[in-house]
Amino acid sequence: MCLQVGYRIIKNREKYNHMTEEEKQQPPADVRQYRRLFGLEIYLTPVFVTSGITIVAFVVGALVFRETATEVFKATREWLTANLDWFFILAANLVVLFCLYVAISPLGKVRLGGKDEKPEYSNATWLAMLFAAGVGIGLLFFGVAEPVYYFRNPPLGIAPGTDEAAITGIAATAFHWGLHGWAIYGVVGLALGYFAYNRGLPMTIRSAFHPLLGDRVWGWPGHVIDTFAIFAGLFGLATSLGLGVQQVTSGFNYLFGIPANDTTMVVLIVAITAIALTSVLTGINVGIKRLSQFNVILATLLLLAVILLGPTGYAISSIVAGIGGYLSKTVPLSNWIGREDTGFVQDWTTFYFAWWFAWAPFVGTFIARVSKGRTVREFVAFVLLLPTLLCLLWFGAFGGTAFHQHIVEGYTGVTANVETWKLEIALFKMFDKLPLSTLLSSVAMLLTIVFFVTSSDSGSLIIDTIAAGGRIDAPVAQRVFWCVIEGLVAIALLLGGGLEALQAASLATGLPFVIVLLAMAFCVWKGLRSETRKG
Repeated sequence: MCLQVGYRIIKNREKYNHMTEEEKQQPPADVRQYRRLFGLEIYLTPVFVTSGITIVAFVVGALVFRETATEVFKATREWLTANLDWFFILAANLVVLFCLYVAISPLGKVRLGGKDEKPEYSNATWLAMLFAAGVGIGLLFFGVAEPVYYFRNPPLGIAPGTDEAAITGIAATAFHWGLHGWAIYGVVGLALGYFAYNRGLPMTIRSAFHPLLGDRVWGWPGHVIDTFAIFAGLFGLATSLGLGVQQVTSGFNYLFGIPANDTTMVVLIVAITAIALTSVLTGINVGIKRLSQFNVILATLLLLAVILLGPTGYAISSIVAGIGGYLSKTVPLSNWIGREDTGFVQDWTTFYFAWWFAWAPFVGTFIARVSKGRTVREFVAFVLLLPTLLCLLWFGAFGGTAFHQHIVEGYTGVTANVETWKLEIALFKMFDKLPLSTLLSSVAMLLTIVFFVTSSDSGSLIIDTIAAGGRIDAPVAQRVFWCVIEGLVAIALLLGGGLEALQAASLATGLPFVIVLLAMAFCVWKGLRSETRKG
């Protein structure tokens, strides 16, 4: 019933234009209906009920039938990567082209919120929140392991262990973390920002489909769209949380001898989820904003420490070479036709793009929440180009340092662990050869934990918004529910199959959202075109 708000706003545009910001976010009194469940206030929308019950059933099933769950996750991952790799890569390519088109076309002049709207956050704070929500844990987990893996197993038929393989290792890693992934986020953020701030619709995925479905978005078609979005976002987020806790567990084991087992991982997830709850309850302008700023400052200090304490010249040259490699190899890496390196295409690229699609409902909605007052052109520049550049800096510095250790110093600690698929320990092995290694490892673990918290709390906030039909003031119990569920899903996936389960979850939930996102791109193009014609 809350979603009737968007319909009423469209019908009463003149009245909407004179409402305060708080009034715009509130549905009329007759639709503010809560229900009490186990003594708690819950906003029982069809989306909340359907997604909540389904996800709880999944958690219980995966924990009770762990062996069966492991087999199912493995089979799912193998089938999807072998049969639908072309679909994920094609969709990601189309999304990049779409974002670049709207940025350079006259559509780029449209401002989210109207011509006179001012940005809510400074450029630095805005970029910090984008970066912390979008990539955080992954940079620490894969920052060393992935470039080194490609150095030893390069794509595109390049000889392993060569200088070209080193450049390709950084470029291929940035390919997975650069324009393609951020364009996927960008389409969702742009669509929701435009239809929420310029058309007065609730900030939920279904709102973007009003040009196609009309008022039917407030019925069952909209319920289905938002439910798919919650599934994709929740499981994509759980994948990142699972990877993060694996790395923290390995770090504690490596540094302090704490057992790296299922019990430790479960305890860590519970503890970090409890911390995230505090941030969730303080809201976006306190907990999430401050943690995001802290994250970026700490990540920047860690990046500078690696460059200055390690082989500085080699790291800087690796960054420069990586940028050149990224520019020259993005097109061949984006092509799936006739490739002989099917392991790279299916096991890496397909998984990554599916993971980005799965994260898109959560990160895209979060980006929309913090991007009011930005022009479309400014939006694309900040959401696509700057994070891609930051990723190139990170992978160039961390990957270049690991390359120098192997090629020049003859140190095999990193490469040996990557080749035996102990990816979560590669970062700490690299730190072993640097001054202040224990301090660097401790900072990396702290950064992973804080990224874990910011991902969990921002994810809870956004998933709750979608489940409540676009409301930003759903009951506290509902926000707590989603935060706890995220932790439980991560536990279920880790115990029910580990990394394969995490990959399978992203692939399976990302697949239906690919179709949803491509349709959103068409809708936002249609909306922006009508906006420019009015202006």
